[in-house]
Amino acid sequence: MPKFDRRFTVLAAVLAVVTAMIVSAPAAADDILRVYMNSARILKLDRPVSKVIIGNSEVADATVADSKTIVLTGRAYGTTNIVLLDADGNAIVDERILVSIDESNTVRVYKSTDRTVLSCTPNCEEHAQTGTSP
Repeated sequence: MPKFDRRFTVLAAVLAVVTAMIVSAPAAADDILRVYMNSARILKLDRPVSKVIIGNSEVADATVADSKTIVLTGRAYGTTNIVLLDADGNAIVDERILVSIDESNTVRVYKSTDRTVLSCTPNCEEHAQTGTSP
């Protein structure tokens, strides 16, 4: 085999491995159901759900709209999980939930070491305040 062909084969193999790593990397981040605080997200299921379990109901809430539709609502910032079981007790869904603020409508105000996050939809209201001041 000529030297050029071996280099091309090695390069092709390296590119295939790198491409596989890049393609599979976002899948890990997609394992989280994201919902904005005080907003709802619809989960459509392929089979009927019998039981809905939320790890921390202060962070998120789930409502059964019908046997194959769940409405997930963000209640407070943070993470929790949701488990949906069918009539036989088998898990249909077992996912983490991330409840966050809609960043497109926020303003951050910095004053020394203090930070205030304002949600501006439509009027600006304080969402969070952090810093070292008492």
